[in-house]
Amino acid sequence: MANKKTNQHFFKRLKHKYRFIIYNDNTYAEVISVRLTKLNVFSIIGTSVILIIGIVVFLVVFTPVRELIPGYPDGNMRRELVMNAILLDSIENELRIRTQFLENVTDILSGREPRSLEYTPDTNIRVEDINFARSYNDSLLRLHIQGEEQFTLDPSQNRFLSANPLATHFISPTTGMIINRFNPAHNHFGVDMVTEAGQPVLAVSSGTVTFANWTVDTGYVIQIQHENNFLSLYKHNAELLKKVGEVVTAGEIIAIVGNSGELTTGPHLHFELWQNGAPLNPENYIVF
Repeated sequence: MANKKTNQHFFKRLKHKYRFIIYNDNTYAEVISVRLTKLNVFSIIGTSVILIIGIVVFLVVFTPVRELIPGYPDGNMRRELVMNAILLDSIENELRIRTQFLENVTDILSGREPRSLEYTPDTNIRVEDINFARSYNDSLLRLHIQGEEQFTLDPSQNRFLSANPLATHFISPTTGMIINRFNPAHNHFGVDMVTEAGQPVLAVSSGTVTFANWTVDTGYVIQIQHENNFLSLYKHNAELLKKVGEVVTAGEIIAIVGNSGELTTGPHLHFELWQNGAPLNPENYIVF
């Protein structure tokens, strides 16, 4: 009962009215007169504190004032953190690709089926930094190869000819081992043949060169139109020896095996065979 009376007395005291007056010191005239209670004073002070805290939080979160806080990173530090994160990601990606390539080479040397490599383009490579100039040694190699005897065409190598009378005789475009096979489900419309850099690339059949140029993804590419609407493509070359419009014969050297383009992990030839606009499995037509 006593506690209840004490609480009532406390709340009554909070509602007691007081007058806050400011006088002019010279004339003693009343300048400001405000009637207050303790409850009003507490409310004003509490509201002012909450408002000040809100303003401080707004300045720290949404203005550059937060950079004045000791230990908070400034703009240059945050920019360096972002650049370091991008550089670290590129290094990890490059290390992963090199590790996969070495594992693939180990499998080939051990006689096992090589693993398929998944390539992730390096965004740090700029196309304008790529040097397209032909070297003096490449020119000498081209003259030497062009003077060699042309390869003979062996019809017995074509297993598809007996089943399709409209098929063209094809020979292997180069010597090497197939490491990635024809897989349209994964947008791989040809075969990848791993071989030494500098090996000659041969026209699989007679035809006319319809494309011979550089592409960012697959490097130096040459394309030949054959009879019966067959089309052959040779990608990632180090050097192209034929130009658009030239007529080539089966077994003629048209390019040099290389490692050009972004979508490559080592010296190899990517070969595709098409007919009537549809991709074909080269292993059904050619004995590699």
